[in-house]
Amino acid sequence: MPLTIRYFAAVRERLGAQETVSLADTPARTVGELHAWLLSRSPAHAQALDPDRGLRTACNQALCDADQTLAEGDEIAFFPPVTGG
Repeated sequence: MPLTIRYFAAVRERLGAQETVSLADTPARTVGELHAWLLSRSPAHAQALDPDRGLRTACNQALCDADQTLAEGDEIAFFPPVTGG
C-alpha cells in the first residue's frame, strides 16, 4: 500500500493536491528522510518544500516531527505554518 503525500496551500499550488509513492521505492524511513528525498525529485519540489519555508508535517492527520517513522499506507501532509480556510 503506497504512501499518500498531500500538499496544502502554496505547496499545493506548485505541486498539486497529492501524490503517491511506494515506500519501497524511496530511501526514506522517517518523515525527515521523505522530505529530503522529495526535495531531490524536481526543481518544483525543491522550491515548494524548501526547508527555509518552515513547513509543518503531519502523519495520518497528527502533527509530527522529522523523526516520525513511516509505514506503507501512511498519509503524510506538508503545509505552511498558517493555512487559511
